[in-house]
Amino acid sequence: MSHLVSDSMTIVRRNLIKIKRVPDLLVFTTLQPIMFVLLFGFVFGALTGGNPDGYREFMMAGIFAQTVVFGGTFTGFGMAEDMQKGVIDRFRTLPMHPGAVLIGRTLSDVVNNVISLLVMALTGLAIGWRMREGLLETFVGFALLLLFAYAISWIMAFVGLKVRTPEVVGNAAFIVIFPLTFIANTFVPAENLPSALRAFAGWNPVSTLTHAARENFGNLDALAGQGMSEEAARQAAEYTWALQHAELYTLAWVIIILAIFVPLSIRTYQRTVLR
Repeated sequence: MSHLVSDSMTIVRRNLIKIKRVPDLLVFTTLQPIMFVLLFGFVFGALTGGNPDGYREFMMAGIFAQTVVFGGTFTGFGMAEDMQKGVIDRFRTLPMHPGAVLIGRTLSDVVNNVISLLVMALTGLAIGWRMREGLLETFVGFALLLLFAYAISWIMAFVGLKVRTPEVVGNAAFIVIFPLTFIANTFVPAENLPSALRAFAGWNPVSTLTHAARENFGNLDALAGQGMSEEAARQAAEYTWALQHAELYTLAWVIIILAIFVPLSIRTYQRTVLR
């Protein structure tokens, strides 16, 4: 276990040093969240008609969720790139724990997500978003986002080990992640969707992640007041068991994903390096 921890921390350091030496990565990591917040906040906010400020509060949790889920693709891209460039072959010659490369990669990408969340939060505060609950609830909201992102990173690590080029990771992830993040309550209330999409969104883990974050930030009732009381708005938003127990349901998905993809990715990595 001590070797696993020390080897994983070495890989984390290696990946973070790479960001330092290639500052373009950090620039795009920070500019993209700012662009998302401003575009969604002012373009979609203008479509709400009478409550653009309320919409900007409503949509922040959705942007957080979308960004950290898409952030998992960095893990798959990094793994595929290391495979393509022969870096993994160099790791194979070292006395290294077989799980360290994957653990180090996924942990270092948590740092990327922390930076993205921090930049988005500051941008959101600048345009009027507020965290209206206590410090503990706010911490729980961000922690849940990072936990879910970490689980997605393991899925992407598995994908990165399976594909031949890094570009395929982005294409494969887009096909799956794009509908998951948009057929949800991320940017519009899911109860307003057509019936089939509404049913899917009600059990979509991205919806429950967004709902849990929105509740912890105190933004769940941001769109209330347009002919609907806060209690009625809350009941409408929680139209499935999953949404009524959003934190529990999201944590269950995190556990299931990690239980499946951590051993599967490590086993795939071991088979890959033995080719």
